[in-house]
Amino acid sequence: MGSGYISTLSSDSNTQADNMDEISKELNHQEIMHSVIQRIATGPHLSKDISFAEARAGIQGILGGHISPVQSAIFLIALRMKRETEEENAGILQGIMDCSDHAVADVDAVLDIADPYDGWNRGLPVAAFLPAVMAAAGMPSISHGLRAVGPKYGATHHMVLKEAGRRTDLTLQQAVDQISNADIGWSYLDQSIYCPVLHGMFDFRREIIKRTAITTVEVLIGPVRGRNTTHIMTGYVHKAYPPLYASLARHGKFDSAMIVRGVEGSVIPSLQQPARLFYYHDMGEGQEINLNPAELGFEHNTRCVPLPDSIEKARGGTASNPQHIAEIARLAAEAGLQALNGGQGAAYDSLVYSGAIAWRHLNRDISLSDAADHIRNVLDNGQALKRFQAAQ
Repeated sequence: MGSGYISTLSSDSNTQADNMDEISKELNHQEIMHSVIQRIATGPHLSKDISFAEARAGIQGILGGHISPVQSAIFLIALRMKRETEEENAGILQGIMDCSDHAVADVDAVLDIADPYDGWNRGLPVAAFLPAVMAAAGMPSISHGLRAVGPKYGATHHMVLKEAGRRTDLTLQQAVDQISNADIGWSYLDQSIYCPVLHGMFDFRREIIKRTAITTVEVLIGPVRGRNTTHIMTGYVHKAYPPLYASLARHGKFDSAMIVRGVEGSVIPSLQQPARLFYYHDMGEGQEINLNPAELGFEHNTRCVPLPDSIEKARGGTASNPQHIAEIARLAAEAGLQALNGGQGAAYDSLVYSGAIAWRHLNRDISLSDAADHIRNVLDNGQALKRFQAAQ
């Protein structure tokens, strides 16, 4: 079992790369940023869009420490205020990918499970256990993130896995080796490992307060790939995001994508009401279908694994107190482990639901109901728990 490190995943367009080279030759980072800010920060009616190459160069300058914090903040907020174009988002994604480490696992395919990096604060996030479930089902999988980040600062995969006794500081090679190991097949990889320069912007992002393009694109970096194919599963809340995420996933060289309308933007849909799934296969056209939890026999009066009354009453709508977030992570770890032990309830059904969506997507000749039965089987027979415990 082993892996080979790969260079940055570049865009399909040679023109984009040529434009980037041309700009880099003619202008330094400060001059590029000066020109960009003059165009994007001129108000709601006069602001102009910038090119892929300029967006890429802008974020590279920020990550490389060539741009002052003031200009960096203006760049990101001005883009958000005028609304980023598809080209600008792709440029920022590529710029971050340029500064990230990537590796190929010694498996044919990898499923990248990309929950929001800013976490949960309205329920217990059990998707941190989904990679182990999918590995037991037969699909090597990875999740990634960081301990905490805005704008939500909720409970994250990092927090939950640490509470469940798993390491969150694996090197890229260690993560790849776990995924390549036939007895494990999954891993978590922290942003501090695969993109330390972006991780080092925590304080800067906290001072900005609001969501920026970084929040949109960072889940699509894809630090670990399969030998032949790599698939991504991510979530959204607002209706504008599915086509954007599909476009970014194609740019990021994901062979297929699942974009789920999930609770708090996660990969787990509501257990209480219908949801939507947007997807594409083989870099093809996007499609969408309805999801109904009742079709899988789920009967819940909450959207997700509920918070305990003590936090629910104190949170006033959302949990923001760090102590409450830490408690959410601890309780999510307990709920997830219980589900891996075959314990019935909302956590178990959440893993079955999300796992079934992924398994059905990857195996197009079966029904969602059959996919759910397959996921239930690996939970009930202890294989998911065994995979989870085998990891570091």
